[in-house]
Formats: sequence, C-alpha cells, structure tokens
Amino acid sequence: MNRLFVALLGAALLGAPQAREARTIPAAQLPVEARETLRLIDAGGPFPYRRDGITFQNREGRLPDQPKGYYREYTVPTAGRGDRGAQRIVTGGKPPANYYFTADHYKSFRRIER
Repeated sequence: MNRLFVALLGAALLGAPQAREARTIPAAQLPVEARETLRLIDAGGPFPYRRDGITFQNREGRLPDQPKGYYREYTVPTAGRGDRGAQRIVTGGKPPANYYFTADHYKSFRRIER
C-alpha cells in the first residue's frame, strides 16, 4: 500500500495528530533570567538579542496549531554561556495571550501561568 494512503487512512480513523498540551509552570518558579525576559516582553523591550521577537514557526508542532506569525520567541540568557543558550520564551498572540518556556531549545514546553 502507498505510505501516503496509509497515513491518510490512519489520520481519518484515529484523528490527526494534535500538539500535546504543555505542562504548566507558575511564572514565580521560572529562573530569574526568564522572569526578567517576561518583564522585557511586557515592557516591549529593549531586548538584548537581535533575534528576540522573531516569528517562531512551531515546525515540530509542539505548541497548539495557530496561523503563521502567531508565535514569537525571546531569548532567556543562560548563566555562564557566551551564546544565546537553549532557553526561550515563546509568546502567542498580539498582544501576547499565551506564554511558553522551553529550557531545551524547543524539545519541550511548559505553559507559563501568569
């Protein structure tokens, strides 16, 4: 059988794969650097990294499906690193209505409770 046909049949019978709902973390439990990044997001900047505020594509589908441009990403500095490190906050909406934290460069997310 054609792989595409099998995949489509499986999606029709079982439902298309959905993004997993991220576990939550209270903002107060985030690392201090992440809380500072949240403060900068709320203030509209200035951001320390040139790429802060760029569109996050959600290519891996780990966050809920949204139209292109819905998600924005911001660097959370990692102590002792000379580069941007792996920590990010991803916001959803304009103004942001949803906030997510990743400590492992988009492999997993936790929804931030504010």
